[in-house]
Order: sequence, then structure tokens, then C-alpha cells
Amino acid sequence: MFCLRSTAIGGQKAVVSTALGGLRGLPLASIRQISSSAQEQPLDLQFLKFGPPKDAASTSKTVAPMVVLHGLLGSKNNNRSVCKRFAKDMNTTVYALDLRNHGDSPHAAKHDYKSLALDVEHFIDTHIQQPTIVLGHSMGAKTAMAVALRRPELVDSMISVDNSPVSARLSPEIPTYVHALKSIERMSLRSPKDAFDVLGKYEKSPDIRHFLLTNSLVKPDGTIGFRVPLDTLIKHLDHIAEFPFDYNQTRFEGPALFVRGTQSKYIPDEAIPTIGQFFPRFVLKDVDAGHWLISEKTAEFVEIVEDFLLAE
Repeated sequence: MFCLRSTAIGGQKAVVSTALGGLRGLPLASIRQISSSAQEQPLDLQFLKFGPPKDAASTSKTVAPMVVLHGLLGSKNNNRSVCKRFAKDMNTTVYALDLRNHGDSPHAAKHDYKSLALDVEHFIDTHIQQPTIVLGHSMGAKTAMAVALRRPELVDSMISVDNSPVSARLSPEIPTYVHALKSIERMSLRSPKDAFDVLGKYEKSPDIRHFLLTNSLVKPDGTIGFRVPLDTLIKHLDHIAEFPFDYNQTRFEGPALFVRGTQSKYIPDEAIPTIGQFFPRFVLKDVDAGHWLISEKTAEFVEIVEDFLLAE
């Protein structure tokens, strides 16, 4: 794994060096700009940190720190209660991150799983500096898988919540939600209630509408806008649907848990052999819920995750 990464990095440097060889007539500042842009730089992600209470009883097992990654249009605030529970029950530190282009984290023109993973790897390198449990839901699940495959030395265990390592079309409601928010942004609405009512044309569930509107903010002119760069996300919906890795080239040999909502379509039975190719030590657990299983069956979800981690 390390040899492959070194080869790729070394190859990239060689390409840059060759390119610069043909630019000898350019000013030095221009050459430096070309060189620095050849490799993407990670973003510094915003986060919430949850530690165990001072009087927390120690478990008989040592549990690694945990990073929790939200899905598309989510944020670090989505799973606060679950993060607090994990920190208390397993006597560990839990970090809930805002992924790029979400929440309070920086925006970037690029939004694919290699870029998302790069940011999380940078966070672990700088804030945790030890192997970490990486748990993600939906888009965050594929990001967690990408981190495990790209930098296995950073990952103690990988937990995917209702997503699989395959390229597959997004459920139709996902692009609908993004385009609906874009429509609201164009309307120059001034009332959150009006935005909520407009979303009713696209989504009947009040809970999901409230969730989507956690991304809203009031712009300086008093109209409703959104803290996520909707144009960027619309442009990258195909990247969010894909999984750009090959199990013939990379796999994660550590413990992996896949939690599937049986009323969801994100982990079909046909994907299970592929999961085994990428993650040979995987465990699959089913929950009678839809894609939003963490909020639908919180207690069952927490029990499954804690049983898995404390058994290791």
C-alpha cells in the first residue's frame, strides 16, 4: 500500500518536474504557482469534540478515538446525542466533523471522495495523531471507506452507515433536495416558514424539511440563503454517487462494520460480495429502518456500534 502511494506521489512530482522544464522562460513566481497547484491541499475542517464525563466508568477494552461524518446536506450537529453517548459509554473522545462545503467548514470547487477523504486524513493527522474509528453515514460513509482504503494506518475500525463501496445512481430524492434548495434561494424569500412551505412541494416529511433547512441562513439583504455552495454540490452529484476505487488495487484489512437500513436501497444484496472484496473483515448488521436509520432507530444503532467496537 505504501509503495503504491509513494509511486503515485513520485510519479506526480516527475510529471510536474517535466512540465516545469518547458517553462524556463516564465518568472519564478509563475513557476511556483504552477508547482503548488499540482497537488490539492487539504482543508481545515470545523468540528465538535465530545469527551467522556469525568466520572465515566472505564470499560474493560481500550476504545480508539472516533470521527463521525455526516451525509449530504448534513453537518456536525446532526448526531450530537449519538456522539455524546459513544463518548460516555466507551470512555473515549468523539469528533463530529463538518465535511468540506458543509456546515462551518471551508468551501472548495472540488467535491469528490478523494478530496473529502484528504480533509479527514488531515484532521486525523493534526488533531488525533493515532489510529481512529471512522464512522460515516451516506456520503460520510463513502468518505469513511475512502479514508480506510487510502490511509489504512490511520484507521482502527471503519463503520459505514447505509452505504456500500459501489458506484450507483443516487436515490431520486437526493438531487431533488439540492435543486429544491436552489429554487428557494432564487425566490428571495424572507420567512423561514415560507421556505418550509415551498419545500413541501418536494418532500412531505416535516422532519426531513426541517433537516434540510438547517442549512439555511439569512443573507445581508434579509432573504433566505444557504450556507452550503449549492452550485458546487449540483455540479458534483455524479461524483457523490460514484466510488472511485478498485478492490484489485486496494483493500482495508482492519475491522469494518456495515449497518444497513432494510427499507433503504443503498446496500443491496448484490453489493455484499463487493464489500467483502474491499473489506474482508466486514460485519453486516440490518436495522428495520430507512436511510435515516440513526435517527429512526437510535438506541438499536448505538447498541450495534458499541457491541462491535467493544468486542474487538
